[in-house]
Formats: sequence, C-alpha cells, structure tokens
Amino acid sequence: MSKDVATALVAWGNAWLTGSVGLDEAVDAVEEAAGPQILGGEPAEVTLRRGLGDLRVGGLTALRLALPEPGDPLGLTGPAEFNRTAIDAGAAVVALLGDRAIGLVPEEDRRGSSYVGVRWTTHDASASPPDVPGLADADRQLTLAMRDATEALLTVDDVTGVPPEIADALVDLRDPQRGHPLAPGYPPRAHRLAALATRLSMVVDLARRMDERGLTADQMHRRGEALRLLDRAVRRALVAACNSAFDPVP
Repeated sequence: MSKDVATALVAWGNAWLTGSVGLDEAVDAVEEAAGPQILGGEPAEVTLRRGLGDLRVGGLTALRLALPEPGDPLGLTGPAEFNRTAIDAGAAVVALLGDRAIGLVPEEDRRGSSYVGVRWTTHDASASPPDVPGLADADRQLTLAMRDATEALLTVDDVTGVPPEIADALVDLRDPQRGHPLAPGYPPRAHRLAALATRLSMVVDLARRMDERGLTADQMHRRGEALRLLDRAVRRALVAACNSAFDPVP
C-alpha cells in the first residue's frame, strides 16, 4: 500500500504543481488509489487537499518519491530519524519548499469498524538531491534486470512449474495498455517506464510466493538473486519516472 499511495501522491501532486491538473483532480486521483487521506497528527491534522494547499502557500515547488529498503535508502538524504521511519514504511514523499524540505510518510489510518484511510505523518527532511538514477539510466537498468529475471524464472525446473498467474504476468509485460501510475504532464518515456515497472513489481510479488519445493540450493539462489536485482531496478525506475516531472523537455 505504501509504495502505491506514495507513487500516486508524487505523480498527481507534481502534475498539479506543473499546472497539468487542478488540485481537486489531483487529490481525487490520489484518494481513489488508497482511500481518504489526512496530513499531520492530532490535533493539527488536515485533509490532504487542505494540506497540499497549505504547503503550496508555504513555497512548495516539487514532490520527490523515496522507495527505500533496509540497506538501500533510495531517495532519502536524511536526517536519520526520517530515514528510519521511511525505511520502516517502505515509502516516503519529500516535499521541497525552496531550501528546506518536509518528509511525508504514509501509514494506515483506521477509525471505528469501517473507516480505513491513510495518514501522512510529517518529519524534518533534507532538501539535498538524492543519489537516484535519471530516466535513461533507470530504463537501461530495468531492461537488463528484466531479462535476467525472466530467464531465471522460466528456466528453473520446478516440480510444479511456473504458476499460471506468473506466466500471465510475464505475457502482460507486452501489453502497453496495462499499468499507468503517472499523471498528465509527464514525458512519454516516464509513462512507459513507470507502467513497465508497475507490472514488473507484480511479477516480483508473485514470484516471491512461488513454492520452492523441488528446487536445488543453486536454483533457489539464482531465482532469489534475480528477483532482488529486479526489485531494485523496479524501485529505481518508479523513482526516476515520478521525479521527472520537472526534467527539461528534450
């Protein structure tokens, strides 16, 4: 959930900041992805719409996506407390306001028996540029990782074979109409890369649930390493795509 809602907030938030969509359309799209959302904690919590508006008045110029994991703080530049919280959540958004930044971390917000939404907790964050790839580099990395992972998944002679849902997901990679996590205003290459990364993320999730009975230690190692590298490339592709809203048009 965290990765999807953070991706949606950055994609639609940047589309709003570049003038491609209005604030209402952006917030509606983000909440369609993960339900109602609030920003901040009690007693100062506000709706996402009000929170984004307040940030804009305070100088908001861009939103950056972070998709970190333990040992790989992708998109983060500190401080340590924000990094730890973001890594625990698996996702964060960095709101840039001139020479300062605010970190936003999503968490599940439950109230009563039926209300389920998202609360964005705020943290001090560094405005320093993160060490993340650009679109072209992320595209190359994802292509290589996809090739290696596909070979590893389809050549492992498992007693149960490749589950139909994984085979179907691999076939779906050829369908350009599936998976469009970005919003209007992004470069065409960013749309293509984000769509591919989203579909590959599903492949990774499915493959990690495959039954390992009947595999040798070497087969398990090869498959696990291929999936680790693919997941790393997928996260970098999503970050590069979402953060490209303000890239110069070639």
